Amino acid sequence: MKIDPSSILIFTDGACTGNPGPGGWASIVALPDGTVHELGGGAPQTTNNRMELAAAIHALGVLDNLPPCTIILYTDSTYLIRGITQWIWGWRSRGWKNAEGKDVANRELWEELSRQVLRVKPATIEWRYVRGHSGFPGNERCDEIAVSFATGKSEPLYIGPRDGYFVDLEDVPENEPLSEKKPSGSTGGSSRVAGGTVSYVSYHGGVLRRHATWTECERCVKGQSNAKFKKVRSAQEEAEVLRSWGVDPGAVEH
Repeated sequence: MKIDPSSILIFTDGACTGNPGPGGWASIVALPDGTVHELGGGAPQTTNNRMELAAAIHALGVLDNLPPCTIILYTDSTYLIRGITQWIWGWRSRGWKNAEGKDVANRELWEELSRQVLRVKPATIEWRYVRGHSGFPGNERCDEIAVSFATGKSEPLYIGPRDGYFVDLEDVPENEPLSEKKPSGSTGGSSRVAGGTVSYVSYHGGVLRRHATWTECERCVKGQSNAKFKKVRSAQEEAEVLRSWGVDPGAVEH
C-alpha cells in the first residue's frame, strides 16, 4: 500500500511486563521533509493501555505548526482507536463515566490525547489498525523499542534521514477492520498473509540474503548505510524486487 509522500506517517506501540508492571512506549514519526524520529520511554509501574496512549500522545506532541495534511497513525491497540474515535464522546457526555457509571480509566491520558488531536489541526488524523507481530517493520520496530524500555534496556533511538533508516517504512498494511480483541502474535517463524508466506530479502556489501522474520533481517541491515531490504510475499515478487536492485535472483544466501 502506497502512502502519500505529503502525509505524516506514525507507528506507535506500548508494552508492559506484568500489566500492571514496568512498561514502555515507542513511536516512529516520519515527516514529509524526509526525516525520521524514533521516540521511546517507560514507567516503573503502569499498564499496557497506558503505554499505548502515551505512545500516541508523544508522537503527536512532536508535531507543530502543521499545514492542512494527513497524519496516518498505525497502532495495534483497538483500545486506543476505539477510545479516541468512538467511546470518548459518550465518556464526555456522561461526565467521564463509562456505560456502567464507573470512572473512565486513564482519564488524564485520554484528555491529553484529545488536546493533542485538537492541537495538530488543521491536520487530520487517520487512526489505522495494524495487527501486532504481523511482520510490518514499523510496528515490529516500535515493539522492540517499547519492550526495551519496559525491561530497562533503553534501546538507542534513531533521528535522521529516512534514506538512512534501517526500517522499511514503505511496507505498511492495507486498511483492515478492527478485531474484537487484540490478537496474540507469534514471536518466531514467518507470518502468514493472504497470498503466501512473508519473507524478507536484504542486500548489503555485495551479499544478498533471505530472512524468515523481520528480526533476522533487521540484524543484518540495522546501522548499515546503503543497505537494501524488502518484505516479499511470493517468489515472483522477490524476483521483481531483486531485479529492481540490479541483483541476480539466483544469488540469494539463505
